[in-house]
Amino acid sequence: MQKNSKNSITNTQTIINKNLQFNGGIAALVIALAYTVGIILFVTILKPDTPLNSVEEIAFLMEKETIMYITMLFIYVIAGFALVVLVQALYDRLKTYSPALMHTAAVLGFFWACIVIAAGMIFIIGMDTVISLYDKDPDQAVTVWAAIGIVFNGLGGGTEIVGGIWTLLITWTALRAGAFPKALNYLGLVVGVAGVVTIVPALEDVTMLFGLGQIPWFICLGLILLSSEKNAISSDETKNELY
Repeated sequence: MQKNSKNSITNTQTIINKNLQFNGGIAALVIALAYTVGIILFVTILKPDTPLNSVEEIAFLMEKETIMYITMLFIYVIAGFALVVLVQALYDRLKTYSPALMHTAAVLGFFWACIVIAAGMIFIIGMDTVISLYDKDPDQAVTVWAAIGIVFNGLGGGTEIVGGIWTLLITWTALRAGAFPKALNYLGLVVGVAGVVTIVPALEDVTMLFGLGQIPWFICLGLILLSSEKNAISSDETKNELY
């Protein structure tokens, strides 16, 4: 009776882990789609024809308010929640290989997700506030928008160091364990370094490289998590730790 109970628990845990891996795969593809949609929109519809001053920027926001709202909601808030799921799935998949590194990666991943969601909410709420204020006091609206921009860029609009370190930790663990294809791991190292160096003001333009590089990285992760024959590692399975 006790043996049957243990088998039932093990089977249930395996099903839960497989579901988590599947959900993680979907989440990774959602994030990749968010990056793709965001880059396309910000170089087309949401890109001004000429450089704008502060007043003109707010006028542009008023003109593009709906599409800007939908875009920021998708690429920051929804993608941020998808990141929470992906962080859990990758932790579950790689924790046996390197528990210490993956604990650190999980903390950073959840922290990054919070930053992404917060940045999106600040932008969305700030945009609505500034647009409402502009008709009453344009000068104050410009000041408020400048303050919102500083907070937004500080959280994630201008630096990707947290995401870069998380990517490096995931990639380094997978590379040492041989958990993912080497090409994907090498891509992850490049992308991770690109994210880390964005902390240097002179290298902020590397943010675009980080975003572009993460699109194929997330796509490959998603497909691996969805298609792998062995999607989960049992909680009672033991392997040699690499760290």
